[in-house]
Amino acid sequence: MAGSFVGAVQFLVKGGPVMVPLLAASLLAVAVMIERAIVLGRASRDSSPLMECVRRCIGQGETTEAVRACEAAGTPVGRVLAAGLQARHLPEERLEKVMEEQAMAELPDLNRRLSVLDTVVTVAPLLGLLGTVTGMIRSFGIMAQSGIDRPHGITGGVAEALIATAFGLAVAITTLVVYNWLSEKVRDVTAQMEIRATQLVNLLAAVEVAPVEPGAPAPRVGERAGR
Repeated sequence: MAGSFVGAVQFLVKGGPVMVPLLAASLLAVAVMIERAIVLGRASRDSSPLMECVRRCIGQGETTEAVRACEAAGTPVGRVLAAGLQARHLPEERLEKVMEEQAMAELPDLNRRLSVLDTVVTVAPLLGLLGTVTGMIRSFGIMAQSGIDRPHGITGGVAEALIATAFGLAVAITTLVVYNWLSEKVRDVTAQMEIRATQLVNLLAAVEVAPVEPGAPAPRVGERAGR
């Protein structure tokens, strides 16, 4: 274990000074990946059970209970549905606007810190390239001073160049893969908010009390008046 750690440190040292910002960028990226994976994992949970609960509560006339269930879910979809239920007495167009505003308010939290990963994806290869340049400069400088009498110094500069480039590319590739996965999670949550909001509008429209003839039974959920 100790030998592996020492070997890793020696590897990083061989990469030259540029390895310091590269290592810092990689640690920052890992921290953001873990935090966003946890947050977006919770936010993108399947909202079908929640929607079914809302449908059941509304069908039983327990709208307050439906609002409670949505708020207790603690997800963007739940908050959008809760906003719609609390504005259920508004006209349909205004109801849609209320839920749209809530959905837009959720987006900044969903996209938070993803720009950090995007920056690391861009900067890491450039830092690796900088390490390549500085390593080659070092090699040519040694060669200019002592010719080929110091092969270890020359190969050390080449190693510095290659290690920095490889590490920068590894950081960028890994971060890019995770960034795309997290972005897909955000798109999934956004789609769920849109779908559930539309379903709620349709559900509330279906349970509105429609005029019926005296003595005729009131329409059930999803059943038109007059049928």
